[in-house]
Amino acid sequence: MTRPWQGSQAYSESKFHVTALMLAVARKWPQVLSNAVDPGWVATKMGGSGATDDLRLAPVTQTWLAAGDDAAALVTGRYFHHQQPRPPHPATQSLEVQDRLLKYCADLTDVELPTAVSAD
Repeated sequence: MTRPWQGSQAYSESKFHVTALMLAVARKWPQVLSNAVDPGWVATKMGGSGATDDLRLAPVTQTWLAAGDDAAALVTGRYFHHQQPRPPHPATQSLEVQDRLLKYCADLTDVELPTAVSAD
């Protein structure tokens, strides 16, 4: 009740940053399969009782990407909703946003980033 941030805004921003980070990893290290998943709007404490997606379907895409051996699952740099590619928010595709986020993560963790193998 007294937290200094708004829960739905924090969730939205975390999804944005996860997607931008996934795209940065996919771009800089193409040998790594890096994808992001939208589990849908599910009836959880945060999602609320009016959510329209089935909670049981939420982990299906993650499992498919982790264990799938079909060509559709062996991709990188994609954003999925229920095993279907969806366009990510346009701002997540900004190379400047991605690189700033990678630098911030490296600075925050005091971990030096490995040299990227750019597909550019």
